[in-house]
Amino acid sequence: MEDPNDPAPPDVLSVLEALKKASHDLHSDPKSTAAAPPDSGCSPAVKALLELETESDSLLSRDPNLSALSAHLSTLRSLVSAQPKSRGHGLGSFLARRASAHSISRVAESIESEIQAWIDRETVEKLVAGLRGKGCGDEEELVQLLSQLEARVLRGFERELQDLLLRSRLFGLLETALCNQNCSKRIREHIGFAIAALIRFNKDVFVGQVPMGATIRALITMASAHSLRVLCSLIKSIKSPLVDEIESNGQIPKIINFLSHEDLQVKVVAMDCILEIGYFGRKEAIEAMIEEGLVKKLVELQRSELGGDLIDLGRFEESEVETESVTNAGKSKTRRFLESHPFASCVARFAVQLEVGEGLRGREKRAFKQEILARVREASANDAEAATIIAEVLWGSSP
Repeated sequence: MEDPNDPAPPDVLSVLEALKKASHDLHSDPKSTAAAPPDSGCSPAVKALLELETESDSLLSRDPNLSALSAHLSTLRSLVSAQPKSRGHGLGSFLARRASAHSISRVAESIESEIQAWIDRETVEKLVAGLRGKGCGDEEELVQLLSQLEARVLRGFERELQDLLLRSRLFGLLETALCNQNCSKRIREHIGFAIAALIRFNKDVFVGQVPMGATIRALITMASAHSLRVLCSLIKSIKSPLVDEIESNGQIPKIINFLSHEDLQVKVVAMDCILEIGYFGRKEAIEAMIEEGLVKKLVELQRSELGGDLIDLGRFEESEVETESVTNAGKSKTRRFLESHPFASCVARFAVQLEVGEGLRGREKRAFKQEILARVREASANDAEAATIIAEVLWGSSP
């Protein structure tokens, strides 16, 4: 029977995180092992690993998935014990120390890999269980797990991680939960960020696993700055095919209506989405935006306190300045202006996206430019306003 006064066993995850950090330090700096002082026996990272091995021995034995990790730790202890004792300056001593340090570094890399694989399995298993629960489970735990998953996949592609995600069918569960009204808005927003991260992780594998139409509708229905940021990220990743999906599902009018939202952040992110649609959208999508009165809304926003004209900053004078430092200073000034005036020159910025974008043919770009100019004349309050906006469109004012 356990003594209730005995200290509680350390948490497995915290021990593994400490092991992972020590093994990463050792693998990143293998020379430290060979260069350790003669009386120290080994480097600080090795000492930390060996101390943690003793502390975690009973913990590792409880989980069969950690048997390989336990074996690697035992190998590490053996390699450290077998390190050359001689610290001579001869070639033989030097090569022996280098060989020993290389072997220890390889084992440290294996330890780090095993620990990360265990953490990945635990995260995915807990996420799957939480997403299958009614109401999407505990909010705080799910948000933490979703944030961990997002950060993990954004570190870059790994075949083992992809295999784990595919076996778990996590992507489909995420999409189902995103459309589940019983899930809190906060959870669904984090689910959206996780979906966008997975598509960036490997677009070829994860796009097409679920119908994107439902994902688009769910994100737009949430009507938050976070959900629209996810949509913007998806447009950047999937490009024209996603814009086609947005247009065919009749969602473009809803995105344009966000330009009139009471929340400024929603309006700003909606503007970003519109600019991305302008860059990747094909003829049908751009026509839908213009027919929905986008140009008139953009003129009104440019006229507002948060609007303005980038042409007033003298951007076109930058072409006359040959020194790169001065040009960069001008661009920095433009960025600062846009931070406080997010709708400055928004008509011209949209026109530039169409002109430099991927979705339209050359003759379509020219036709839409003329259409935008005609709509600007109709929407402007006076000739002076129309002349300023038209000049920006013709000259291509863009940040």
